[in-house]
Amino acid sequence: MATKMCYNRGCGREYNLRDVEAECVFHPGAPFFHDAYKGWSCCQNKSTDFTTFLNMTGCTTGKHSNIKPVEPEQITGNLKKEDSPVEVEMRAPIAEALPRPPYTTTLKRLTPTVAASLKDQLKKLEITKSGDTSSSETRMGESCKNNGCKNTYQGDEVDYTNCKHHPGIPVFHEGMKYWSCCQRKTSEFQQFLDQEGCDIGTCTWTRADGKEGVVNCRYDWHQTATHVTVAIYAKKYDPNVSYVEVNPVRLKTHIYFPQEKGSFNLDLELKGLISVEEASVGMFGTKLEIKMKKGESISWQKLEVPRIVEESDKKKADIVEDTSCQVDALDLDDFDLAPQRFQLSEDAKTKKY
Repeated sequence: MATKMCYNRGCGREYNLRDVEAECVFHPGAPFFHDAYKGWSCCQNKSTDFTTFLNMTGCTTGKHSNIKPVEPEQITGNLKKEDSPVEVEMRAPIAEALPRPPYTTTLKRLTPTVAASLKDQLKKLEITKSGDTSSSETRMGESCKNNGCKNTYQGDEVDYTNCKHHPGIPVFHEGMKYWSCCQRKTSEFQQFLDQEGCDIGTCTWTRADGKEGVVNCRYDWHQTATHVTVAIYAKKYDPNVSYVEVNPVRLKTHIYFPQEKGSFNLDLELKGLISVEEASVGMFGTKLEIKMKKGESISWQKLEVPRIVEESDKKKADIVEDTSCQVDALDLDDFDLAPQRFQLSEDAKTKKY
């Protein structure tokens, strides 16, 4: 008797080809495996055990079949989910860097916005000057103008040659505070103020008239995606004399302090390009703030780049280098230049027997 294997899923039994009325119980759907479950798509029967999955009774009755069913390429997960089209993202091409104009490009002076707090400071300063009738004489109790010195004026008969002060400038970086001259770092501001000076000199009560001194100011900068902001921390400066000038690659600042009869100058070659037309400056009671829009949408690693040494400075450096390499003339008569002939001693020579 001719028998065949039934290829209906879930049946797998042999049947007689002549037995047309034989009943077959099978799964017309396809198996699926998802999230540790095994089941059939036709009856949604599922189990986590593989043996239980194989022994699941078919959900449909019909005739046996000796034709192998067509296996799907992949049936996993939700069978009703339609394939979504694959989206390919195209990255925008990298824009070429803009040409960098020369450092000597004409500077444009910015029109500042002066805050009322700065104007009030100058008014109080003018009132103090007008009420001081003995401005040429040093007042009793006047503090020394040297950084770090704690001495006060107590009359001409006192010796002021023991002025312990800091000739350098204050530095505030990454939470640490110190003087550039002695590098004694601390995180406490009061300890920084109480540091004893590292140099000894004579106390200074006032600046000499007619001579413009140099005032040291602390400045900082930060950036966003579109702008770079430079803040110079200063008080009681004259907005009528102070100015800020820029070109696409340069920032030049002059801040004048009438009380100290000195100024702070900052001249930088910027790391990136800026838009001169969209730059602005604000003069406030505690700082001068310069806001510059970037010419390119890139991040600046630092604010400035080192200036290239001018040709005249290079020549001066070469001259200094040449003079430092000069040596005194040598007298050759002091040296014995006669050739010397080296010979073996009698003991070192091979003796012939």
